[in-house]
Amino acid sequence: MTEALNRQSKILVIKLSALGDFVQTLGPMKAIRDHHPEDHITLLTTKSYVDLAKQSGYFNDIIIDKRPKLFQLHTWFNLAQKLNAKKFNRVYDLQCNDRTNIYFKLFLKKPEWVGIAKGASHQNTNPDRKSDLAFYGHKQTLALAGITDIKIDQMKWVDSNISKFNLKNPYALIVPGCAPTRPEKRWSTAHYGELCNSLVTQGIQPVLLGTSNEKNVTDAISKLCPSALNLTGQTTLFDIVPLARQATFAVGNDTGPMHFIGPTGCKTLVLFSGLSDPKRHRPLGKNVHTIQNDNINNISVEQTLEQINLL
Repeated sequence: MTEALNRQSKILVIKLSALGDFVQTLGPMKAIRDHHPEDHITLLTTKSYVDLAKQSGYFNDIIIDKRPKLFQLHTWFNLAQKLNAKKFNRVYDLQCNDRTNIYFKLFLKKPEWVGIAKGASHQNTNPDRKSDLAFYGHKQTLALAGITDIKIDQMKWVDSNISKFNLKNPYALIVPGCAPTRPEKRWSTAHYGELCNSLVTQGIQPVLLGTSNEKNVTDAISKLCPSALNLTGQTTLFDIVPLARQATFAVGNDTGPMHFIGPTGCKTLVLFSGLSDPKRHRPLGKNVHTIQNDNINNISVEQTLEQINLL
């Protein structure tokens, strides 16, 4: 640890997106907080993750990054001014991409930089950094700065009153949505409907989760399985974590909410198409399992039920 870090220091953590990736950095963020218990830690992130970052308690301050485009020179100038004015002693880059490599260049006086940027004081040049989940790449990078005690964050600090949902125990979380631009990553509503009906016969209440943009998907499943509890558009990310803690298990596509379910320890089954690699994109968690087929709809309901029984 350098002389600058022997007194109270100003630390910057960078993490901009996306949802699943942000969840994977929560453990590393906590480890940074534990490593700098008396230091002032600022997070540079996008607007979507401010509430989550605040509730974590890992940061003293948050700067919202508007992610300027290359031609938005005034916005770039303002960001550079803001970053340089803070006089950070060290930066932990948990985004590690071309954009944050540019941010490194915005600093007139270079702080210690833990990341992949060329010229960084603690540069991770290992070509295997991306061979597994982002979480493990971050562990590898932070180790260069002496931070080695990094665990999966189970988000025990996330809570909400889920009694308002009138759940019937036992219940299973069903997450049938996905990014609207990636419909090929969705298991069919017919398959989900059949799965839900099978769960009902076993005395398990299916609970459908999704955003209001996924209402057409969950409504179609509800028509096939009227006994399912449809909570589409009614839950926040802060509800999903306590819902997962009490669920018997969860089944869903490769989508953001599954990354909030897996780390809780909930038995989790994620269905993957051939468009993403489970090794690199599965949720964190000791009870997370996956099934993959190039055509996700070639995964049968029977195969899914068999895997659920093994959870």
